[in-house]
Amino acid sequence: MTITVSQHTPGQLRQTIRIHSHQINADLTQAAGGSDTGPDPHDLFDAAVATCKAMTLQLFAKRKNIPLDEVKVEISRDDSAESKGLYQLYATLELIGDLTTEQRQQLLAIADKCPIHKLVTHSEVQVHTSLKSESARFKAVSLCLSSHRNVI
Repeated sequence: MTITVSQHTPGQLRQTIRIHSHQINADLTQAAGGSDTGPDPHDLFDAAVATCKAMTLQLFAKRKNIPLDEVKVEISRDDSAESKGLYQLYATLELIGDLTTEQRQQLLAIADKCPIHKLVTHSEVQVHTSLKSESARFKAVSLCLSSHRNVI
């Protein structure tokens, strides 16, 4: 799977993110130099953790016939020590449904087993960055030009 990110408007920080057939925008706050037209990258990261927890609980409850009607996750962060290697997220769950205390505790434990939580807490994540080759860029420009010729 490939996610593409491209500048939305020249001269601005706003980015367009394309994932499969979906499109979302990201930006920075005005105080950080952006236009505040979308969540910033930290917000997207935090949202991925919260979303994964909610979905994991819904799937687990369905599989185990636990009467969970709805999950709400509030996530907040303390990034005051991020430059020292500490980024803390605090997830608060609201479990809605006719649940016993035991079921609530079981769901609380399952929330920390969501794939994204495990990814960021139990895996070494490596990011490899490279430049796109000039020939690939030239090929993309050529394809673009040839498709415009067909329109004209």
